Amino acid sequence: MRNIKRSFLSMYSLLQARCHCAPSSSANRLFSARALNPKVCIVGGGPAGFYTAQHLLKGRSDMVVDIYERLPVPFGLVRFGVAPDHPEVKNVINTFTQTAQHERCSFFGNVSIGTDVSVEELKKAYHAVVLSYGAEGKRLMGVPGENLAGVFSARDFVGWYNGLPSNKELCPDLSCDTAVVMGQGNVALDVARILLSPPDLLKTTDITQQALESLRASQVRRVLIVGRRGPLQIACTIKEVREMMNLPETRADMLPADFEGIAEALKDLPRPRKRLTELMLKSLKVDERSQEANKQWGFRFLLSPVKVLPSADGKKVAGIRLAVNKLEGSGEKARARPTGQTQDLECGLLISSIGYKSLPIDSSVPFDPHTSTVPNNMGRVSHTAGLYCSGWVKRGPTGVIATTMNDSFETAQILLKDVETGKLDLSVNKAGAQEITSLLQTRGVRPVSFSEWEKINSEEIRRGEVLGKPREKVLDVKQMLGIALS
Repeated sequence: MRNIKRSFLSMYSLLQARCHCAPSSSANRLFSARALNPKVCIVGGGPAGFYTAQHLLKGRSDMVVDIYERLPVPFGLVRFGVAPDHPEVKNVINTFTQTAQHERCSFFGNVSIGTDVSVEELKKAYHAVVLSYGAEGKRLMGVPGENLAGVFSARDFVGWYNGLPSNKELCPDLSCDTAVVMGQGNVALDVARILLSPPDLLKTTDITQQALESLRASQVRRVLIVGRRGPLQIACTIKEVREMMNLPETRADMLPADFEGIAEALKDLPRPRKRLTELMLKSLKVDERSQEANKQWGFRFLLSPVKVLPSADGKKVAGIRLAVNKLEGSGEKARARPTGQTQDLECGLLISSIGYKSLPIDSSVPFDPHTSTVPNNMGRVSHTAGLYCSGWVKRGPTGVIATTMNDSFETAQILLKDVETGKLDLSVNKAGAQEITSLLQTRGVRPVSFSEWEKINSEEIRRGEVLGKPREKVLDVKQMLGIALS
């Protein structure tokens, strides 16, 4: 039914575009703009892409939206980035599913824009292109020894336990006693929590079975979460810290010296920062329950990586050398400066959680390598008509899903305004997905539709029921669908 209706809309638009009965050129432009249904393509099937599509479809009853995703499955970081023990965050998938099932929306997975199809080819096929492909890159620490065995980016480690196909062979060695996580944002705390959580708490989540089995055999008993600034600049939220403090059989291991003078500064802090700091101060107190704990975690402040220390055979990580910092300035704007002193921490597992970054997608698209974003003004890509962006590639990898929602709605609203005012040229009929799928076919690329994703989804739920979980993710979509994916 969706295809029939879309075919009718396209035929109607083509007929109207060929009509020459308007009395003047200005009236003809107005008539064409109203007659042609705008075709928009969105690059990226994560939160930014789906929120942008949702707002565009709601904004105009004649808008046709196609979503192209590099992976064969949708939902991006909601599926592969959200911690498995945070299922409530993933409820937004229900809304995204409704968007994908909309009669004027289509999903094409397994299509890599910039490789399988160029942005210029998309612009020829659509009235507008929205870049919403997120931040697929990982920031490096940039220190010697970073490539040793046992050193991972948080992006890859999270992808491993969340079932990202490209990380299924990661196989981290968890036979060590101590792990160090560089970075103090929410992702860093997610990693620490998963490493220390009792497996029985994780077995009813959608964590992959292979990760769960590795965590059952894990010997990690201590996780240190290291940041370059102090307690008043820590980047995580109160929810994440509270979850760490409430982990069964686990106690906080803080250094009281790190919190000297912090209590006196509380009265001048904004309320959210004050509550977070009070919670960390509370972790300094030792109770009977914490004394019986056999695992521990702790923040370490004012430390920056200098060198990853190798094992005796030079093949794997044995520790990390850190520069001891001091703060210049105060509050959120305080900067860390090295004192010239260093400190070594022993560890057999090192996870770098210092941020994600967007990557250039196509030589025709402007890109700022310093901010790792596409230069834009409220979502309009600079100096490029018909090109827009939303999400992390627009503003950088910051904020939560609600931030991305508001950001994407802003971009969609700008695009809709450009349609209404005539700034976006609708005078030419565009072939949309018909043209792109033909190109993909000639190039041997096999897109995965949303209906095929629904089959994968059903199979994951079936596998999960067998294991007592909400789902067990399919790691080899190619094998399941019986098709050769690019």
